[in-house]
Amino acid sequence: MKNKVTVVGSGNWGSVAAKLIAFNTLRLSNFDDEVRMWVFEEKLPSGEKLTDVINKTNENVKYLPGIKLGKNVVADPDIESAVKGANMLVFVSPHQFMEGICKKLVGKIGKDTEAISLVKGMEVKKEGPCMISTLISRLLGINCSVLMGANIANEIALEKFSEATVGYSQNKEAAEKWVQLFGTPYFIVTAVQDVEGVEMCGTLKNIVAIAAGFVDGMEMGNNTKAAIMRIGLKEMIKFSKMLFPSVKDSTFFESCGVADLITTCLGGRNRKVADAYAKNQGKRSFDQLEAELLNGQKLQGVLTAKEVYEVLNDRGWVEMFPLFSTVHAISIGRLPPSAIVELGDSRACCPSSISPSTELQSESPPFKMKNQMREHAVQISSRSNGERVRKRRLKMLLSQKFENDSLLFFSQWWLLSPSKTSQNLMYGK
Repeated sequence: MKNKVTVVGSGNWGSVAAKLIAFNTLRLSNFDDEVRMWVFEEKLPSGEKLTDVINKTNENVKYLPGIKLGKNVVADPDIESAVKGANMLVFVSPHQFMEGICKKLVGKIGKDTEAISLVKGMEVKKEGPCMISTLISRLLGINCSVLMGANIANEIALEKFSEATVGYSQNKEAAEKWVQLFGTPYFIVTAVQDVEGVEMCGTLKNIVAIAAGFVDGMEMGNNTKAAIMRIGLKEMIKFSKMLFPSVKDSTFFESCGVADLITTCLGGRNRKVADAYAKNQGKRSFDQLEAELLNGQKLQGVLTAKEVYEVLNDRGWVEMFPLFSTVHAISIGRLPPSAIVELGDSRACCPSSISPSTELQSESPPFKMKNQMREHAVQISSRSNGERVRKRRLKMLLSQKFENDSLLFFSQWWLLSPSKTSQNLMYGK
């Protein structure tokens, strides 16, 4: 039996996904040619329905203008009709709508159906955070993989070289089928057995992109932006592992990890809107800017920051994640955009949730290491036997527990570097 595919969603990224899939279903014998795409019906300024225009022109004129999707893509405004007979479902809708979409599909799909989520975000419930792939699996009773990566949709639509990562749990055969369905000469897809790690990368990087946008809007420069991205990556890794201990370090070096973080902080919609928010000094809301700048697309980073903060606050982790907490505080107007580089006192983010104790702050990187480095710089600059002091300090630091080998290597390089580095560090450069 041939596999039949439906794309549940038709925004910018959903339309690109349909284009990729439609190319492959025509050339691969194990897939049905037709690709159904569920479209949330909208009326265009011309008075025509969006689905009618897509089917007539083979183009999503609102969310992906100028790009032909493939003649085998059929837009359908009825979600039950769109998924009928499909045994492979591609979910690519804003994460805040996913629970409602899944509830409409309960009892409408077969138990042998395979799903994949391209959705970036999480649901926060009383019992704790719930990833979108888990939500899909729980509500529909089907296996769900994820696809994340350094994927600016418009660039992929123009067939510029890109990569992506499929994360799966147990079903490697299904993962290989998804790789086959999405992969093209210009869109390289690999699979890793770490569904939580891949999905957490795609979720959390949008928070860091908001921070990068604040930096751009305040014209703080590339050095500052690079520092924010580095701190953000560390918090992504730490938060992911605290929620899901099975998450693999290697996942963060896939396209879904550091590559997606870089491209989102350089050119994504979250960065763009946060840039405008900072330029306006927070006087215009994110909702206003989203409506003005995104042409109907939804901003994910602000909502994800709120959801992550709820988890941090509930578990007493706020001070351990100063960047995530500060992004949320700025987004809700509690702090000005300039506070993005004032991460040392995360208590300012949400004072009502913080206890008087500063134990967590003093123990959480990068601030513990930064304070140690400053002490070290002062010692070296004030003593003639700097080399002996450096070595003694290094020995002490290396006796502590570091998060990974890269941090260990960094500390070795930093502490053994010439005294100018120490002077720069002492003066905060």
